[in-house]
Amino acid sequence: GSGKSSLIRVAAGLLRPAAGSVARNGQAALADEHLALDRELPLGRALAFWNAKPGDGLEAMGIGHLAQVPVRLLSTGQARRARLARVIAAEAPLWLLDEPLKGLDRDGADRLAEATAGHGRGGGAVLAASHQALGSGWRQLELGA
Repeated sequence: GSGKSSLIRVAAGLLRPAAGSVARNGQAALADEHLALDRELPLGRALAFWNAKPGDGLEAMGIGHLAQVPVRLLSTGQARRARLARVIAAEAPLWLLDEPLKGLDRDGADRLAEATAGHGRGGGAVLAASHQALGSGWRQLELGA
């Protein structure tokens, strides 16, 4: 209720800000509640739609072994990792993550932390909105009602 998802949607250009403006240089990759993958394709091919090298995201999120599994057969946790793998594989300089830890187990959360840290070291940026603590290394902005 504090506007976390709305903030991500404004940054993605999906919503207009109520006041002011938002400017973004370059591409952004969004991970929200939508999977944005063709459910009938094997996961690897579905991710290839977003990037020619989907293996980077698959391996980063620990789901490389699922590359040949149709997206519709993924469990909830696997689908959540696939959403994040799509963002990682997109190679966009800005990652927009809405509730990135939702549905992730400890291994998935650790893999995401490693991926976001690597993205930052490579000059990328991550804007994440979450009601869960994201761990160390994050700058935090509290949104109040």
